[in-house]
Amino acid sequence: MTWSEAHLESERLAAEAHRATRNGDVDEARRLFLLAAENEHAALASIGPDKPRTLGIVAVSATALFYKGGDYDRAEQLAHRMAATTGLPTFAHQELCGLLQAIWNEKAQAESGIAFAPGQVVVSVKGGNIVTGGAPLDLIVSKVQDIQSIFYRTAEMLKGMPLRMKGPPSKEIQDKYRPWLFQTVPGSYQFIVAVQKPVQQELFPSPDPEPELLTDAFLAIVKAGASDAVSLDQFVPDPMYRKTLLKLTQNLAPTGKTFESIEIRSASDSSGVVLTAESRKQIREYLRPPADSDAEPAEEVVTGVLRAVHLEKDWLEVVPTQGPTVRVTNVGEVVDDVIGPMVNHEVRVTVRRGSGLKPKYSFVDIEADE
Repeated sequence: MTWSEAHLESERLAAEAHRATRNGDVDEARRLFLLAAENEHAALASIGPDKPRTLGIVAVSATALFYKGGDYDRAEQLAHRMAATTGLPTFAHQELCGLLQAIWNEKAQAESGIAFAPGQVVVSVKGGNIVTGGAPLDLIVSKVQDIQSIFYRTAEMLKGMPLRMKGPPSKEIQDKYRPWLFQTVPGSYQFIVAVQKPVQQELFPSPDPEPELLTDAFLAIVKAGASDAVSLDQFVPDPMYRKTLLKLTQNLAPTGKTFESIEIRSASDSSGVVLTAESRKQIREYLRPPADSDAEPAEEVVTGVLRAVHLEKDWLEVVPTQGPTVRVTNVGEVVDDVIGPMVNHEVRVTVRRGSGLKPKYSFVDIEADE
């Protein structure tokens, strides 16, 4: 079998493994991933140093497949050996180092006595004020909160729960789908998110989605929301959930003032989704189509610190840099975890101003102003 034949067979088996994962058959997926890894490893052995790019691509692929199949020892050994290969392209070396960190995290998780679902999400914040291995604390805390909110919202949606308008997720959701943070190799500022499995396994079959499916659903939702919000319909048919998840994805994207982009991908896959200031703009435009009536008041933006929120009484208050506090009413469907992290932070509130000496401000949108 030539290297190309082995590589094509590996791709076929990996595609079957991904289908098994989507169907919830984790054991079959791992078996298929390991078969794919063996074929890719055979292909790798047939590639000479005269094809460095092909060598790098197949080396990363074989390592990732062993990782997905749960054979962390072989994945680690292959990653070390190939990363030390003279002439290996820089991109392949970096991806192998990233896979090594993911493998070490998996091993650390196993040794901790805490069970985690297969698959991890790598989050990379880049550009602007971000340096290698470092970032402003308030920025990272904010993005971690956004990611946690998207994870929990995705779990609630998959479980078929009504949209939660206020308060934290239920203890049941938090216990079954709790995200954890792990460190990863420095590269801009990066961290890994893994989902903890329930401490106590259920004795009887449950209709609840398995934690293994949550990472794939999370990635699919963020990718669809960032690239083409219209395509999100197929993943999130409920319009209320769709709006909430899009708003959280918008909050996750940069404004361009503090950092330039945030990349989210699977730890075993080099391709992912990149959110930029343009992504934020596209989501904003999708969520707020043009007004139907020319008679409707023009929109304006109030910039300042969000000091108070009372969603039950339908108002929020912003303290501008200059001038009196602005109370905005008709806040409507904004949910806690969309607006909560913005309290005591700079925000941009889009409003429609009423007429009169003491005009009322009607809510249109809100987003963090970094």
